[in-house]
Amino acid sequence: MEVLYVYDHCPFCVKARMIFGLKKRPYVIHYLLNDDEATPIKMIGEKMLPILDEDGHYMGESMDIVHKINNIDGNPVLTGETSPAVAAWIKQVNSYINKLLIPRYVNATLPEFTTEEARTYFTNKKEAAFGDFKTLLSETDHWLAKINKDLLALEPLIKSPKACNGELSEDDIQLFPLLRGLSIVEGVNYPSKVDQYRKNMSDESGVPLYNMS
Repeated sequence: MEVLYVYDHCPFCVKARMIFGLKKRPYVIHYLLNDDEATPIKMIGEKMLPILDEDGHYMGESMDIVHKINNIDGNPVLTGETSPAVAAWIKQVNSYINKLLIPRYVNATLPEFTTEEARTYFTNKKEAAFGDFKTLLSETDHWLAKINKDLLALEPLIKSPKACNGELSEDDIQLFPLLRGLSIVEGVNYPSKVDQYRKNMSDESGVPLYNMS
């Protein structure tokens, strides 16, 4: 059985987890501590997750894993067309969403942060990239207003609770990890169609929401 090495918070890892769930394909999930550099470097030569382990043969890159598992049995589930409008929405939200998410992940009860060393490692790395966590948290109202406005813009793009474009596509693999990440933030307002979509996609993929919002 395939083994997937992941962090719970990692959106790229969510993409890889999703395809197994959508395919209803059993797999073993293995969470690494965030400061464990040795394990992924030994497997693929760099500290990067997710990693797919197939009997000692390792594959990195989330979308490579998605493509492999989607097509592994000749019956792909991601068969729909992608939407430029959905891609543009994802790009827009990706430009700022980590300012909401990153400082909250480290304070959550997640398997990659079960040691103080792992939390400190993550904090040092991410503060260098995104800024001081206390400052980011103090800006919550600004970023909440922005994401709530963008979620209103997403509402008319959702064609079905089962697939954002009406038929499962790579857009679902790109979109759901963002919505799942947002569920760790209190105060996010989800329009009805977006809310139905994110909950259904969580159920179908087997990747639970955080349920803070």
